[in-house]
Amino acid sequence: MGGDRGPAAVVAGLSLSAAHYPDIGFILHGPHSELAPLVARRRNLAGRCDVRHAERVVTMHDKPSHVMRNGEGTSMWAAIEAVRNAEAQAAVSCGNTGALMAVSMLRLRKLEGVKRPAIACLWPSRNPAGFNIMLDVGADIRADACDLMQYALMGASYARNGLGLERPRIGLLNVGTEQHKGRPELKEANELIAERAGTGGFDYLGFVEGGDIPSLEVDVIVTDGFTGNVALKTGEGTAGLIAELLRGAFKATPLSRIAAVLALSSLKRLNRKIDPRRVNGGVFLGLNGTVIKSHGSADATGVAAAVGLAAKLARGGFVQRLAARVASAGLPGQDAATGENKNSDGS
Repeated sequence: MGGDRGPAAVVAGLSLSAAHYPDIGFILHGPHSELAPLVARRRNLAGRCDVRHAERVVTMHDKPSHVMRNGEGTSMWAAIEAVRNAEAQAAVSCGNTGALMAVSMLRLRKLEGVKRPAIACLWPSRNPAGFNIMLDVGADIRADACDLMQYALMGASYARNGLGLERPRIGLLNVGTEQHKGRPELKEANELIAERAGTGGFDYLGFVEGGDIPSLEVDVIVTDGFTGNVALKTGEGTAGLIAELLRGAFKATPLSRIAAVLALSSLKRLNRKIDPRRVNGGVFLGLNGTVIKSHGSADATGVAAAVGLAAKLARGGFVQRLAARVASAGLPGQDAATGENKNSDGS
């Protein structure tokens, strides 16, 4: 109910998902009088969509702290409760990101051993899969060395289950690749991630730069939520600017309009490659349940992409695998195999 385009876009996205995934069903939360007619117009949702009445809605302007105290009875709260009660295997929301993370942490709780959950997004890249993973992109603007190390573990697990990469390549985002560059917590995280590459089942490449985010050289980019969110919004804005400039260039003269017709098939291929709707959906990592944050302005195509991602992760038992990976790696000062604290003498 909290998306910019309203529930009509969400229901249209569910209809697209229903056509592509015949084995999944939907629980739709919100005012019944508003949602039921939208669902009734989509024949392929008949018998597959359970509309559950929720009178109240979390808006984009609501503060997360307020929603944590007063959110019970809202559609967002009800969606997370469905996951908590094992009625749903995943939740998808287009609403307030901060509120969604707050409610998810309150009701689902963090996985044992996780200090800070992270939001992981897919980024168009030159890799064969077409995407790289970046985290955190906004769950928490702070991150110390231990947090960054856990982001690497969670990102590697997501890459295996979300992109099918047996041994993901991890890079830590910095202002340069040289070992002496960066803040102290980055240098410490660099050592911690390198130590856990063997038990974590990934290859660690060390420091990477902003230009490596869409590159062929890395699969997972680890950073703090502040930097990741700025990079994500900058990338989205740049993509929009390029699209606008291309449209203007092809409309400038009669010859350019002819050129646009000749290049139409190539432009469509380019659009499919960089279309952010195809990779819509940030995954909340580190919680006892799968939660997908769709972009607030997502249309039907974007909602369908987020639902498809949720279905894929739910089928693969992603949360259980992630929990096992975090537990097996341990924390600084713990034995990676047992998770027990080491004494000062290393025993």
